[in-house]
Amino acid sequence: MDYRKRYEDWISGENFDDDTKKELIEISNDEKEIEDRFYKDLHFGTGGLRGVIGAGTNRMNKYTVARATKGLANYIIKQNEKEPSVVIAHDSRHFSKEFAEEAAGVLLSSGIKVYLFEDLRPTPELSFAVRQTKSTAGIVITASHNPPEYNGYKVYWKDGGQIVSPIAEELMEEINNITDFSEIKCLDGCALESFDNLHYLGEEMDKIYIDKVKSLSLNPEAIREAADLKIVYTPLHGSGNMPVRRVLKEVGFENVYVVPEQEKPDGSFPTVKYPNPEEVESFNLALGMAKKMDADLILATDPDCDRVGVIVKKDNADYLKLTGNQTGILLGHYIFDSLKEKGLLKKESFMIDTIVTGRMTERIAKSFGIEVVSTLTGFKYIAQQIKEQEEGGKHFVFGYEESYGYLAGNFVRDKDAVIASMLISEMAAYYKSKGMTLYDALTELYERYGYHREELISLVIKGKEGAEKIGRIMDKMRNKPPKTAAGLAISEVRDYMIYEGPIKLPKDNVLYFVFEDGSWFAMRPSGTEPKLKIYIGVADSSQGVAENKMKLLIDEIKGFLGAAR
Repeated sequence: MDYRKRYEDWISGENFDDDTKKELIEISNDEKEIEDRFYKDLHFGTGGLRGVIGAGTNRMNKYTVARATKGLANYIIKQNEKEPSVVIAHDSRHFSKEFAEEAAGVLLSSGIKVYLFEDLRPTPELSFAVRQTKSTAGIVITASHNPPEYNGYKVYWKDGGQIVSPIAEELMEEINNITDFSEIKCLDGCALESFDNLHYLGEEMDKIYIDKVKSLSLNPEAIREAADLKIVYTPLHGSGNMPVRRVLKEVGFENVYVVPEQEKPDGSFPTVKYPNPEEVESFNLALGMAKKMDADLILATDPDCDRVGVIVKKDNADYLKLTGNQTGILLGHYIFDSLKEKGLLKKESFMIDTIVTGRMTERIAKSFGIEVVSTLTGFKYIAQQIKEQEEGGKHFVFGYEESYGYLAGNFVRDKDAVIASMLISEMAAYYKSKGMTLYDALTELYERYGYHREELISLVIKGKEGAEKIGRIMDKMRNKPPKTAAGLAISEVRDYMIYEGPIKLPKDNVLYFVFEDGSWFAMRPSGTEPKLKIYIGVADSSQGVAENKMKLLIDEIKGFLGAAR
């Protein structure tokens, strides 16, 4: 069915409400907008179902949510479980609560028990609750760190991780089989309280989760010794405010200051351009507050509190925003070293990163005798490897991706900014008790393991034409890869559509180029945003040489992209 026919069906169909029809009629003279809204269905990428809020098959709305949920319900029913159940959570975004209730209604009317969080909760708590309630699946309504016009829908399976192959493909087939909205009950919502199999989750689940997070503390004595440590925290109008503050308070941090303008949940995210701790601008208010009180550490979590960004104080009272890789370097070393010191580092210990993270943490892990598993981008693949490796008798100690996602412990199967915020704060206290800042610690690690530098280039190209252009760039780089860059020969090209590495990975549209000196760059289309991402990594014993090498590679790679377009 072409996009125009879909558009007309939504305007004339009796399954769609008047507000939806009115919104679509208002764009009747904008053919490009109609095409963008209806040329495809939203699909599951690295972050599940995600898109701009609005009417249309390629938008986030109650109908696309209901359709996805009905597909999930049909898939669950086919598993023939005795008492299937689903946990549902949501963040602070526009329509998150409404979409969560829509999903609950569809599941309940299909005969599936629902555990619905009574108010917004962080995504990692949803992952935890799926396993805690022994549920079949979980749903969280969030668009993570995307701009305010976005929302999304992520599905988790009974292991607490986001769905992966083959479940993802099987679920998508079920969703695609739903072509008639009239077969979906509770399409426009229904009285949830009328269902006997609805259960609300609240404080009881919160306490179990927070207690598990606290059990991961490695050096509680350091918190007492550095009692004057000052932390500025911002939840960026999201779901992290209560759980992050609670866990920091309960482990003993007495000087935690929350940015007041960003404390309350608000789906418009009025104080930031993007509610993304990767963006330095998201720290503006927190940094101003930190400078006034001479804070040691600044933390920012995204709306669903699975990512955390960090700014640390330098010796000269200036501040440095850490990259996702730098936080991973510090946190990984802190965890490995603390476990070794306490005799808790097992022979079977392993960590997980992704193919596009920096390689320094891998070097650190191996120096501790820790196996390193590298998987595809997306924390769902890290969760999958945790499950598979632990089933093989190994012991998970740490996992992270460069996009500010970190995990310790095995009771959550997704990146967890509540856990990470606690451990980062404890790590800062640990080094402060030794007369060091986190910046000092990072510098010391660079001197020991080499100066590693990583950069990310994002090429944003929106709409159908943008997707096609990104596809052409990937095809050209795949079919005619460069042989040199910045004076370095490319010694290996890995095409993850065909590459077979040390562990079995799903086929993915990723190209990875390795240079003769170990430097590398990778490129892949984003699974959640209309952009092409290019990751670059270099290392050298000299900081200056590493930085110059990075500059030359960036210039050359941008030239490749320009030629490929």
